[in-house]
Amino acid sequence: MLQQYQRIMVAVDGSNEAELAFQKAINIANRNNASLLLVHVIDTRAFQDVNSFDSMLAEQASDLAKQSLSEYSERAQNEGVKAVETAIEYGSPKVIIAKQIPEDKNVDLIILGATGLNAVERLFIGSVSEYVTRNALCDVLIVRTDAENNLPEVEEN
Repeated sequence: MLQQYQRIMVAVDGSNEAELAFQKAINIANRNNASLLLVHVIDTRAFQDVNSFDSMLAEQASDLAKQSLSEYSERAQNEGVKAVETAIEYGSPKVIIAKQIPEDKNVDLIILGATGLNAVERLFIGSVSEYVTRNALCDVLIVRTDAENNLPEVEEN
């Protein structure tokens, strides 16, 4: 019997990597007749060093996330996904994506774009996708290719 996913979560942040993950998520959701949960996590650590503009920056980030999720949701529905839900969360993206949302929403597949961090950056910051693959309790798909499984073209400098 084939594995059927029922609740797929894809983390989107507006990056090219997230766009690749989103396209794969649509295809997998349609093949599995699964619901799709689109998640954007606002990393609150980014606002800790800013004092007076703290709430204004957080509000702007939230507004941008709402607009982005609305656009992603509409695209997914236009491409045939029947059940689409969105969520904006605040805190550490690693923990929220790997543990909190999958537990709260019964996610059985997490889809993430591969990060562009180099080895030194991963050592100091750590990549979200790396953390999620090690700590999630459900299946995780790290996307490196487009919807047709082709590597994206890299711009040359």
